[in-house]
Amino acid sequence: SSAFISCLSVFFSGILITHTHHLSNSTLHHLTQKLLKNYHKGVRPVQNWTQVTTVYLDLSVHAVLDVDTQNQKLKTSVWYQEIWNDEFLAWNSSMFDGIGEISLPLSAIWAPDIIINEFVDIEKSPDLPYVYVNSSGTIKNNKPIQVVSACSLETYAFPFDTQNCSLTFNSILHTVADLDLAFLRSTEDIKKDKKTFVNDGEWELLSVPSTYQVMHSEAGDFAQIQFHVVIRRRPLAYVVNLLIPSIFLMVMDLGSFYLPLSCRTRITFKTSILVGYTVFKVNMSNEVPRSAVSTPLIGVFLTICMVFLVLSLSKSIVLVKFLHTERSSRQNHPLFCFQRTSRAKPVDYVLPCHEHRPQVGFLQEALAQLQSISSCIQALDQTAQQEASWLMILYRFDKLLFQGYLLILGLYAITLCSLWAVWSSL
Repeated sequence: SSAFISCLSVFFSGILITHTHHLSNSTLHHLTQKLLKNYHKGVRPVQNWTQVTTVYLDLSVHAVLDVDTQNQKLKTSVWYQEIWNDEFLAWNSSMFDGIGEISLPLSAIWAPDIIINEFVDIEKSPDLPYVYVNSSGTIKNNKPIQVVSACSLETYAFPFDTQNCSLTFNSILHTVADLDLAFLRSTEDIKKDKKTFVNDGEWELLSVPSTYQVMHSEAGDFAQIQFHVVIRRRPLAYVVNLLIPSIFLMVMDLGSFYLPLSCRTRITFKTSILVGYTVFKVNMSNEVPRSAVSTPLIGVFLTICMVFLVLSLSKSIVLVKFLHTERSSRQNHPLFCFQRTSRAKPVDYVLPCHEHRPQVGFLQEALAQLQSISSCIQALDQTAQQEASWLMILYRFDKLLFQGYLLILGLYAITLCSLWAVWSSL
C-alpha cells in the first residue's frame, strides 16, 4: 500500500508541475497577444496626441577602430541606448502572474526615427531584433553600433594632434512638439565615462561632452543631441620612429662642421648623411597622414631638415672649391724659381793652383744665383704666408656660416615646438 501511495504522489506532483508550466507559458503568451492584438506601430503611442513623447538617449564609446584622415572619416564602436514610454504597452503585472518585464520584437512596435546625421557608411553591427518592455510601458532599446561618421580631422599638429568628432542624434520627421530628446544620465557622467573604452590602442579617449539644442529649420523645430568624441593620439611611436632619427642626423651634420676644410672627408661625410636622410624620408613617408586640407607640421619638419642638409653640403663644397682654387693659382711659382736657378753653367774643369786668376764674371754669376735662390725662398715664404692667411679667412668664414646655420636651425626648432604646443592644446 505504501508503494501505491508513493506512485500516486509522484503522479499528482508531475501533473501539478506540468500544469504550472503550461500556466506560465499561457500567461506570457496571453499577455503578448493582448498587447499586440490591436496595436498600430505606425501611430505615435500616446493617448493624447498633444502629449510629447520623450526619448532618453545614452552613449558609451567602446573603441576607436579607424581614423581615415585622407577621406575625413572616423570609425568608432559605441554602445547606444534609447528609452521611451509606450502608453499602449502597459499592463497590470498582478493580473498576469506577476510578469513585470517581457521582450517584444522591435519590428512589431513603434520606434522613434532617430538617426546619426554624420553617418556616412554602413558597417557590420550585431542585429538585436528585440526590446525590453516593462509593465509601465517603458521600452529599452540597447544596441552596439559601429559608426562610420564624417569628421573634420585636423592633422596639422601630428603626431601630437587631438580630434573632436561629433555624433548628432535627431528625429527625421517628428518635430520637438511631438518628439523630444533628453539625456538618460547627467552630462557630467557621460563626459567622464571611460569604463568601457579599450584604452590600449593608438588613440586615447579624453572626454565625451554632450549638448542639447533645438534645431530651427523651415520644416519645423527639431530636438537634437550631440555627443562630442574627443580623442588624442599617443605620439610615442612616431617620436621614436620619425623625430629622434631626424634629430640624430641633424646633430651628426652639425658635428661635421668640426672637420677641417682641407680634409676631403667632410664633403664625403655630409653626402653620406644627405643620402641616408633621403632614404629615411622615403621609407617613413607612409607614416605621415595624408590630407588634402593641410600639411602636417612633421612633413614640413622633414622637408626643412633635408633643405638644411643640402645647404650645409653646398656651403662646404663652395668653401673647399675656394681653397683649392687659391692653391692652384700659387702652385707654379716655386717651380719657376728653381727653373731660373738651374740656368747656371757648371764648372767642367779645375784650374791648377798656379793658374788661379781672378774670375770676375764667374763670381758675378754665382752672386746672381745666390740672389735668385734668396728671392725664391722669400717667394716661398710669402706664398706660404698668403696661403695661411687665405686658409684663416676661409676658416673664419666657415665658422661664421656655421654660427648662422646653427642660429637658423635653433629658431626653426623653437618655432616648430611652439606651433606643436599651441595646436595640440586646441
